[in-house]
Amino acid sequence: MFTAPPSVYEFKLKTIDGQKFSLAKYKGKKVLVVNTASKCGFTPQYAELQKLADQYKDKLVVVGFPANNFGEQEPGTNAVIKEFCSKNFGVTFPLSEKVSVKGDDICPLFKYLTEAPNPDFTGEIKWNFEKFLIDENGNLVHRFRSQVKPLSPEITKYL
Repeated sequence: MFTAPPSVYEFKLKTIDGQKFSLAKYKGKKVLVVNTASKCGFTPQYAELQKLADQYKDKLVVVGFPANNFGEQEPGTNAVIKEFCSKNFGVTFPLSEKVSVKGDDICPLFKYLTEAPNPDFTGEIKWNFEKFLIDENGNLVHRFRSQVKPLSPEITKYL
């Protein structure tokens, strides 16, 4: 049986630089959690994610979670990933350390996000760049598949 924590603010995470952080620091803003990869057909979405983060910075924070779960499309170290994102897409939004988003070693945050009730769907992440929209109180409110572009009305209508 699924037991949800009070909110996503309860999870302990690390930045791509190895510093501890919590999504609680973004309380009062929406958070878009995205599992990312550097060698994927959806990798150009990094540019749109950055535009989204810039355009809605007063009410939204985008947080990328690099993962190597699909086709080994994120093989690099944290340092390599950070440099790639900055150099190729000008990414300044927060990135976590590389995590696993499915399987036996799934990051607890993604276990929660894939099992928590929401109006869209639950279940395993199918590919890189799935998106999870968290409300201002730390609740999962929407989930989007990889094909949904960050600046699409499907996402921006909630911002």
